Amino acid sequence: MRDAVIVEAVRTPLGRRNGMLSTIHPADLSAQVLMGLVDRTGLDPVEVDDVIWGCVSQAGEQTGDIGRTAALAAGWPHTVTGVTIDRQCGSSQQAVHFAAAGLIAGQYDVVVAGGVESMSRVPMGSSSAGRDPLGNLFMARYHGVAPSQGVGAEMIAEQWGLTRRQCDDFALASHSKAAQAQDDGHFDDQIVPIVLSDGTKMVRDEGIRRGGTPETLAGIKTAFSDTGVVTAGNSSQISDGSAALLMMTSEKAAQLGLTPIVRVHTAVLAGADPVIMLTAPIPATEKALRRSGLSLSDIGVFEVNEAFATVPLAWLAETGADPERLNPDGGAIALGHPLGGSGARLMSTMIHHMRSTGTRYGLQTMCEGGGQANATILELL
Repeated sequence: MRDAVIVEAVRTPLGRRNGMLSTIHPADLSAQVLMGLVDRTGLDPVEVDDVIWGCVSQAGEQTGDIGRTAALAAGWPHTVTGVTIDRQCGSSQQAVHFAAAGLIAGQYDVVVAGGVESMSRVPMGSSSAGRDPLGNLFMARYHGVAPSQGVGAEMIAEQWGLTRRQCDDFALASHSKAAQAQDDGHFDDQIVPIVLSDGTKMVRDEGIRRGGTPETLAGIKTAFSDTGVVTAGNSSQISDGSAALLMMTSEKAAQLGLTPIVRVHTAVLAGADPVIMLTAPIPATEKALRRSGLSLSDIGVFEVNEAFATVPLAWLAETGADPERLNPDGGAIALGHPLGGSGARLMSTMIHHMRSTGTRYGLQTMCEGGGQANATILELL
């Protein structure tokens, strides 16, 4: 019986908007991650059947099928194809799902899943700038309301009774956990050093802030409502970054002399109200557990994307998961959220945590534009 295993997971350090990574073309950034996979594993790229690459803002420098461009920029053979996909913030997690399905179906033997977003060079919303992406029928169905992620985050706060202090405290904890993880070297094995345009190397995430207090966060103005709770301080950072996972069947890994780290145990999708938009990780988690036959207590680590603090806080309240198992090395509030690369970044971080701690099962989920969510359960091998 064919399966889908992950033998290596790497990511770039995440750069702040207009920070160190902003000098690098997103195809070149992607290529450096792909080269890092080869360096880590010794794989001959000729073995790769496809590169499935997530990217949300497919405009400007991120057009022209950046998945294929990245493989060629990495120096891989012309025989290695590439495809670029968009499931909004979950694009590179969806890349993993497509890769796993292709492996199990026999369409692939070796595949790379990942993604990229250079939000400094290709600003969020570039692909629809000056255009209407929704149309008349969508707007009529939802009574003329154009969905907004920030407004959706505020709707979640109201529905679940979340306070500004709860959101700020969650944000402070994310930065604290990420800073501790960075100091303890938890990210070292997952990060591929990135060669910058001046020849120097970037090896550390830029977005982590140290020494924050409730008072400093309380002084930040709310972003979407004067009476709301969502601020720049308790939301994900606009970032540049990329991540990639090398996937194959167990049989192929044995042939190539590679040792799988995890297998893709369960992969599901869920949809919810696109106006509140950000609640689908809750039904996605329920669906993944139901389909896997596992219980919440079986999961040793959860990675729930911190698009806004209200999202994982509502997820915790609704699922009853142990908060100590959630985002143990911090999340997007501290590290950043390079849209098309975030799913693979979360998964790389989760895989390295599972391996270092001996955690058998990990579950990842993230909210996505349009009121969607992916959920993936990985099993340590």
